[in-house]
Amino acid sequence: MSDNTITFTIDGKEVQGVPGQKIMEAADAAGVYIPRLCHHKDLPPRGHCRLCVVKVDGRPKSSCTIPIEDGMQVENDTEELNEHRRMVLEMMFVEGNHFCPSCESSGNCELQAEGYRLGMITPTLPYIESHREMDATHPDIFVNRDLCILCGRCVRASAIQDGKTVFAFEGRGIHKVITVNAEHGLGETLMDVADAAASVCPTGCLHTKRLGYTIPVGQRKYDHRPIGSDIEQAAH
Repeated sequence: MSDNTITFTIDGKEVQGVPGQKIMEAADAAGVYIPRLCHHKDLPPRGHCRLCVVKVDGRPKSSCTIPIEDGMQVENDTEELNEHRRMVLEMMFVEGNHFCPSCESSGNCELQAEGYRLGMITPTLPYIESHREMDATHPDIFVNRDLCILCGRCVRASAIQDGKTVFAFEGRGIHKVITVNAEHGLGETLMDVADAAASVCPTGCLHTKRLGYTIPVGQRKYDHRPIGSDIEQAAH
């Protein structure tokens, strides 16, 4: 390692990184998985979802946005933090309308996969039963806002990678939803099915039409391996 190596610990394990790396990036490189939903490797981090919160020297911090420092002590896989994460997941489930057994994204859905990884069997919070408008105006893509978790991946991908700013947020609190920059729906925007924004959604909110069940149940990304196992195994 060079003189620029930064050494710190995650759950007591010594981890090394380089200046400028975020906690999550250094953890990934060391084979330590930190749960996440709004984070995407090709997009700048925003810390929206709060699932990646760890404790740094005893204080809660978003691991996707906080840079590593020499000697910091990070707590990640603790019962306290995992209970916090399960509660965050529960809120996402009850604020939306997630019918996992019949959802086309089941098995590929990161929200579902995080629920399994963290041991969330079923929500204990009351369902809000919100009514969010579906947008099927685009010839190739539909927007099912009931599955949106407000992670902002599509907002960032459209603006930064596609240069189109098709998506944005509107409203506040429980009324906050994903919206598009056209009066009559996605079909009036410059959105193309090949855009990066069309492929970064962690749930089934943004979905390509005419591709339903092309990958059979049982052969999907998380059907046999828990989310994060690729990171954990890559370091060995």
